[in-house]
Amino acid sequence: MKLSLMSLTAAAFLSLPALAATTEYELDSTNSVALFSVKHMMVSNVRGTFTKVTGTAHIDEKDLTKSKVEATIDATTVNTNDAKRDEHLRAPDFFDTAKYPTITFKSTKVEKARGGLKVTGNLTLHGVTKPVVLDVEGFTTVSKDPYGNTKRGGSATTKINRKDFGLSWNDVLETGGVAVGEEVTITLDIQMNQKKPAPAATNGAP
Repeated sequence: MKLSLMSLTAAAFLSLPALAATTEYELDSTNSVALFSVKHMMVSNVRGTFTKVTGTAHIDEKDLTKSKVEATIDATTVNTNDAKRDEHLRAPDFFDTAKYPTITFKSTKVEKARGGLKVTGNLTLHGVTKPVVLDVEGFTTVSKDPYGNTKRGGSATTKINRKDFGLSWNDVLETGGVAVGEEVTITLDIQMNQKKPAPAATNGAP
């Protein structure tokens, strides 16, 4: 009877799904940046950056498709190397950073793809939330810096139509066409540090 009970217990334990080995990472803001590119005056691309990006990633080491990623961009840090243009981008015509100071992304699905991953998620920009798909490269590489920190990084790109997010301002050119294109290419170059476990609490005993 005891042997039968032990056998049943062991069988039930073995039938439980294995616990996922999840590793938590925190985005390294010093070595991460968000970039964008948009057609300007119908003749060239203007590129800009957001210099403050934060976020976390929960990486399932056994199955990357079960991983989750979140990122927040400080829209007030927009920089296109033109102070007057940057002021306009922060104004209500564009990002309206006084009302919408951040841009956020939260993943909803991760899929393996040739050469990397496809990460689907919700992008919230200018108070509007829309699904986007990020093409991610380099995310599977892990390394350690000279200080013993475990690092991970990669590059993620996507394209959006800015009008879908209420960024509809434009100016008609005398020669035809418009001053600002509608399609925007977004690139995230990110580096993350593995979060270290919190030190064990002591009970105050000598």
